[in-house]
Amino acid sequence: MANDLALDKQLCFALYAASRATTAVYRPILDRLGLTYPQYLVMLVLWERDGRGVSEICAELALDTGTLSPLLKRLGALGLVERRRLAADERRVEIVLTQAGKELKAEANAIPRTILDATQMSDEELAALRKVLVRLSDSLHSYSTEETL
Repeated sequence: MANDLALDKQLCFALYAASRATTAVYRPILDRLGLTYPQYLVMLVLWERDGRGVSEICAELALDTGTLSPLLKRLGALGLVERRRLAADERRVEIVLTQAGKELKAEANAIPRTILDATQMSDEELAALRKVLVRLSDSLHSYSTEETL
């Protein structure tokens, strides 16, 4: 059973190494846009549908507000997003893209294809991998939630 502890048998290490390699490919591309990878994820959510509440963005990215708030502040300082109070409910704030944030989308359009090309995998392989990773993430999230109850 000692072989079960071999590094090359660890799922966690394979995921960690793949994650580091992926973000290493993103880094120079996003540097040209002036974004970090987490900021890019927030922008993806807003490019998909502008004008979202903070809690909605948190849910979409599986982040807590303590992690998201600094990202939003930095994106605001970059002039890419702004906070707006809703007229219907002044307690609620929505995050909206500025004109610069909307224009940045055009520069980012080539990123997904660049990343897909870097993987040297087919579109079908990547779709299957993504499906498995989403299922893995969902299962592990459910397990950790059940374990804390």
